[in-house]
Amino acid sequence: MRLDRVEAMAIWVCGEALIDKISSAGAVREIPGGGPANTAHALARLAIENEFIGGLSHDAYGQMMREQFIAAGVGLRFTPTHELPTCVADVTIAADGSASYQFFIDGTATFAYEKKNLPEIANGDVDAIYFGTLATIVEPGATVLFEWMKGAVGKVPIIFDPNIRPSVMGDRERYQSAVARFLQISDVVKASTDDIGWLYPDMHEFEVAKSWLEHGVKLVVITRGENGLVGITGEHMVEVPGVKVDVVDTVGAGDTVGAILAEGILHHGLARALTTELSHILHRAVQASAITCSRQGAQPPYRNEL
Repeated sequence: MRLDRVEAMAIWVCGEALIDKISSAGAVREIPGGGPANTAHALARLAIENEFIGGLSHDAYGQMMREQFIAAGVGLRFTPTHELPTCVADVTIAADGSASYQFFIDGTATFAYEKKNLPEIANGDVDAIYFGTLATIVEPGATVLFEWMKGAVGKVPIIFDPNIRPSVMGDRERYQSAVARFLQISDVVKASTDDIGWLYPDMHEFEVAKSWLEHGVKLVVITRGENGLVGITGEHMVEVPGVKVDVVDTVGAGDTVGAILAEGILHHGLARALTTELSHILHRAVQASAITCSRQGAQPPYRNEL
């Protein structure tokens, strides 16, 4: 289903598109996933023009994801196709709907970032950049992505979702360094309480947010699962309670929040998104993520559902 775009504004979404093999109630389903890919799909359902920047394989999984991106209305101008295979994630859904992940990354097309395939960043070409998850820690692609994104600093808002995956990088200090590097170029950071708890086990989430703001980040949004979320700037804090919903699974819920944050920044501008519109954006994010949780397998809401 493709919606008419609400306005001529565009966002580039950088990161991985992979296959989630989801095990639940004795059955296994194979569906396209990856945090940034989920966000790109969510933005398309919100009628936001976006281009996905990542790597796709020539294999059957890659072809399936390419077809789904195109059907959703996600642009692929900057997404090359490789002979390498697609990255696969084994996803286990617990009784409470929460998900755990095990990734198979080495030698895949998913993280084959090369400078020659990345677009020039010029004023007017794009209105915001969203990135995160594994693409920020899997080398050498993470460094290629970082060096390229430095060219966007000061030109467009940059939104970072670290989306911590300890099963991929279990060394906490290395992970902290990887996150700190990308904080330098980010205007907005979205992270879950689980992300922060693993990354900084001896710090309260508000201490972490303050530290990130001191790095130059303008807004930190912390997702708290069923307890809603909180947005923190250098001037104020907005807390929004969760919405009661029958949870099917939580896959893609945080990625939906990221899409709503990007939507709010595009529609209102970064300055208003940090101030007068912040509460509205966060309430909309909670509502959208609750809808995603009520469905199976990263199915975010369409614009007319919000």
